[in-house]
Amino acid sequence: MILRDPVHGLVSFESDEERIIERLVDTPEVQRLRRIRQLGVTSFAFPGAEHTRFSHAVGATFVMKLLLARLRQIELELPLSQRVTDESARDALAAALLHDVGHGPLSHLFEDAIADGVRHETWTERIVSDSSTGVNAVLASYDSNMPSRVTDLVHGRHPLPFLAKAVSGAFDVDRCDYLLRDAHATGVRYGNYDLDWLLRSLRFAPTSRSEAPSLAIDGAKGLPAIEAFMLARLFMFQQVYLHKATRSAEWMIRTILRYASTLIAQGNVLPGVPPAIDCASRGKEVPLVDYLELDDHVLWSMLHAWEAHSDRALADLCARVRRRALFKTIELFGEWAAEEGRQKGLRCAREIAISRGFDADLYVGLDLATVTPFSDEDDEPLMVVYQKGPARPLYEVSFLLGRLRDQLLTRARLVVTPEIREEVVRALGL
Repeated sequence: MILRDPVHGLVSFESDEERIIERLVDTPEVQRLRRIRQLGVTSFAFPGAEHTRFSHAVGATFVMKLLLARLRQIELELPLSQRVTDESARDALAAALLHDVGHGPLSHLFEDAIADGVRHETWTERIVSDSSTGVNAVLASYDSNMPSRVTDLVHGRHPLPFLAKAVSGAFDVDRCDYLLRDAHATGVRYGNYDLDWLLRSLRFAPTSRSEAPSLAIDGAKGLPAIEAFMLARLFMFQQVYLHKATRSAEWMIRTILRYASTLIAQGNVLPGVPPAIDCASRGKEVPLVDYLELDDHVLWSMLHAWEAHSDRALADLCARVRRRALFKTIELFGEWAAEEGRQKGLRCAREIAISRGFDADLYVGLDLATVTPFSDEDDEPLMVVYQKGPARPLYEVSFLLGRLRDQLLTRARLVVTPEIREEVVRALGL
């Protein structure tokens, strides 16, 4: 299989161990990812952000191919039992392609809004493990134990730590692709870093012969590349992922879905509700077959149908989102950003909304976004190796990452209907 990709150029999967990718791509579960945007509603702020989970999955798989090639260049120093085999390489490629196969519509916001609270990683495991899926059939045709091995990899578990971390870790193929892809699609440059040089800088961390090693960075060559990678993630969160328009749209859609779920649970009939959302709203377990019918198109059609509903608040919110008449955000700084200040500001905004005849639960909210751009992985920090001297943790070697280590980036915003924004700003003295 040979493809053209806007990020990686010519993407090919042609070797014997790579042929499984073409078979997996043709399954209904992977094709469904074409109908789910990688960045949800980020296109409300960045018009080019229309790329899909499918393109990202293919890109992450190609990065895994490049990583496996690098591992095979440097693994001669390892015992045979710790080297990448054809089987483990095939497992890793499949896990890279399937790591997001369980995602629901509109990226992460869907799983936060629906009552059952099942995370996309759990749905991925169900899809891979269930004998009724095309994905499972392809994997099982190679080896009956392959679905369970791929599931373990998706969760970051494998006898070879460097392979587990390549699928799920601080420096994994998922992040390697989405930073470059999201930066390309949004038109920003903050997510760019030197992937080729970073892969070339990979080494194995020193360990006893009985223990499989973790990946490390060559201190003489790779330090600027890994710093750029970590900083790219920080900057993408600051400039893209936490953009005020995106966060406002996400808050509105999340509020709509939660409110609709409450109405359904109370016995109200809403048009266009897919079986999966109806089940979740009523507290029932969602069948896999129904979950797989969900995608962005289904969700937008449902919101469109609700614009004509007799519940005026539900209809109004859906109409506003579809025409991009988004709520306004009020950034909170200083004492207002602390917990007590946030709650005080929220109470003030709610009182103003109620005085103007709005339902405060639906037209006012607090959006609190947090991320830790760089942190140690459990008890295994990414190591930096030199020709002489011991390996050292990345945070000890890098001044930048030492300062950034375990720092929590927080953005606190009030989200309010535009009709009351100025009144709230004046009341808070902002």
